[in-house]
Amino acid sequence: MRALLQRVSFCTVSVAGTEISRIGKGLLVLLGVCEDDGPNDVEFIIKKTVDLRIFDDEEGKMNLSLADIGGEIMVVSQFTLYADTRKGRRPSYIKAARHEQGKELYEGVCEGLSRAGFPPSRGIFGAHMAVRLENDGPVTILLESPPGNCDKS
Repeated sequence: MRALLQRVSFCTVSVAGTEISRIGKGLLVLLGVCEDDGPNDVEFIIKKTVDLRIFDDEEGKMNLSLADIGGEIMVVSQFTLYADTRKGRRPSYIKAARHEQGKELYEGVCEGLSRAGFPPSRGIFGAHMAVRLENDGPVTILLESPPGNCDKS
């Protein structure tokens, strides 16, 4: 599982020109699910996302977590995080989870974040979305659950 975290000042998600979600200061999580991912990967991503200290303290050092700043979170599905671009000019998405499995694990991450005290705003799984954000820093961090078959050639 891959999660691209972006520290944001704000983020909105729109579908068909209508805004469906909005957050203020916090994290945008673009979540990619691999065909070999499961519950352990979900738990890894939840814990890392909540505990990662990537917000500035009073001295300007990245020393605070999402909880420390009272931040919000947005989770958007992003199967293209598993694009394989090693051959040709068109990316292959063969390692990305199929729709049903991807949605189940995406929902698992969202539910786990809620249980951890961070009910996320969301995109719509599988929809064509417009994501608008202001990256604060900019700070962008790639989280990957422990390597599995998706990381092998």
